[in-house]
Amino acid sequence: MQLITTNKDKCNLSYTCIRVCPAKAIKIKDNYAHIIANRCIGCGNCVTMCAQNAIEYRNEEDYVMELLKRDERVVAICDPSISGEFDDINDYRNFVGMIRELGFDYVVEAAFGADLVAYKYKELFNNFHGKYYLSTKCPALVNHVERYYPDLVDNLAPIVNPIIAMAKVVREKYGKDVKIVSLSPCVASKDDVKFFNKSDGEIQAVLSFVELRKLFKEKGVTETRVEFSEFDPPFARIGGLFPVSHGLFQAAEIDNSMLRGNIISTEGRNNFLRSLEEFQRNSDLNQHLDLFYCDGCIMGHGTSKGGRKFSRRSQVVRYVRKRLKTFDELQWQKEIDAYQHIDLTRKFSIKDNRLPIPTEKEVQEVLDKMGKGKIEDQLGCGSCGYETCRKFAEATVQGIAKFEQCSSVTIKNMNAYIKKLGETNEKLIQTEVALKESEAQAKEEHRMAVEASETTSAMLQKLPTGVVIVDEDLKIIESNNSFVNLLGEETKLLNEIIPGLVDADLTKVIPFYRLFSTVLMNGEDILKKDVHFGSRLFNVSVFTIKKNKVVGGIIRDLYAPEVRTEEVIGRARDVIKENLQTVQQIAFLLGESASKTEKILTSIIKSHSKEE
Repeated sequence: MQLITTNKDKCNLSYTCIRVCPAKAIKIKDNYAHIIANRCIGCGNCVTMCAQNAIEYRNEEDYVMELLKRDERVVAICDPSISGEFDDINDYRNFVGMIRELGFDYVVEAAFGADLVAYKYKELFNNFHGKYYLSTKCPALVNHVERYYPDLVDNLAPIVNPIIAMAKVVREKYGKDVKIVSLSPCVASKDDVKFFNKSDGEIQAVLSFVELRKLFKEKGVTETRVEFSEFDPPFARIGGLFPVSHGLFQAAEIDNSMLRGNIISTEGRNNFLRSLEEFQRNSDLNQHLDLFYCDGCIMGHGTSKGGRKFSRRSQVVRYVRKRLKTFDELQWQKEIDAYQHIDLTRKFSIKDNRLPIPTEKEVQEVLDKMGKGKIEDQLGCGSCGYETCRKFAEATVQGIAKFEQCSSVTIKNMNAYIKKLGETNEKLIQTEVALKESEAQAKEEHRMAVEASETTSAMLQKLPTGVVIVDEDLKIIESNNSFVNLLGEETKLLNEIIPGLVDADLTKVIPFYRLFSTVLMNGEDILKKDVHFGSRLFNVSVFTIKKNKVVGGIIRDLYAPEVRTEEVIGRARDVIKENLQTVQQIAFLLGESASKTEKILTSIIKSHSKEE
């Protein structure tokens, strides 16, 4: 399982984790900070700095509790910085009792392992033959050098860290079959111990101090419920100082003074990175480097958040000083001599994860896209997580950074978006005004249409002639009272239920509905068609209102007195008109005939007169 992971549901893309990651092992992917496993050195800096608690390291509480339930002996190795973490416990013997209460069979201090390791460093530094070393007690340092400074792998001191040294001692003293759990402030050690699987330095699990506190709380273990208990031997001398800068070398009385010593000790992320750069580049440094990634193990990222560095340092020093008051020097020396034969050497390997260095052209293209093509524009505010704009551009080319991480680019894009949004908003305001005007106009037109419809309907009802309007399915849209009255009592009763016969089927109302169907189909009006309806005679005109969709019909009862008189007069007029046209045609023909006769007779007379 990966050591450090992100809960994507909690990530708010603040880029804080990217800014503090020394290995640049974090990139934004699928809208959350994604940990790149093979680049991660396990320092845990991102875990501590994430305000959303979105980044977590691998939890081993359940595995440890399962281990404690087995029928096997389990040993807890306590890192010396534990006295700085648990300053809320009054007596270290209470603390040892609390650990035993969880189910551990033995509780030992890693400080004795630090004593052994310190003497190995003393031997190495006294016989270094001009080759300078990097101390390897910090797992994060080892990971960083193996991945990003492969040229310095050979300079890593070939010595195990104090925890592994103590694991080797434990197996020799308490048996090869014991299971070991390390209680550590270091997140990186959770993976570092895997290097020693199937060896006498094997450690089954690593519990951070935060995880240990959680177990105490879950199991209800407090110092008031346990008895005093002393650590199991062997006991340390000054090795308990190794979590503090310079502490390890004091355990072996290595001269670390500025004038006589040849060791540079430093701590913290920035000093850690710069010292490695200088160690690699400057051949005139001529000193060993003793490095902590954190501000000493007392501030490891497996400790509780908010811890005070100097307070913790004081607690550690105070504890070692207290132990020395009753220290048995002879017994300690016997045990140191007894374990001198243990192999505390370690090998390292190159795991080069450096990314290809981008070309100048590629970097410049990115800077140009960011609007930072000029040197004066490359401010290097650091908000993206990179020291300079150029470093950010390189990371972008390498695929581990994105443009949106740059605050100036984001602000520029945001301003452009705000401007565009303002223009869009202005258009929306104008559109809203136009819509309101259109809405008012539509309301007015609707009102007028309603009034016109009501007026038309009122006028329609006043007409003495039957009127009906139907749709393409021959469903009645509207009809007037005259139409209803023409069709008899049954239709009148239906009209009382459905005023205006709206939506009634015309085919069920009149037998001459085909006239309407014909006009709907061909769009040609049918005017003044006489049809029989029972004992009555109707004159029907059907006309198009909306072609192939809506037609209207006008129906008159030719037997109605007022219609009969009108119809007789109308038809008489038609007859007179037709007769007049006929007389005119006859007169025309007669006129032509008389003219011809006159011409013939005149011709005969003239001819006869000439003969006479």
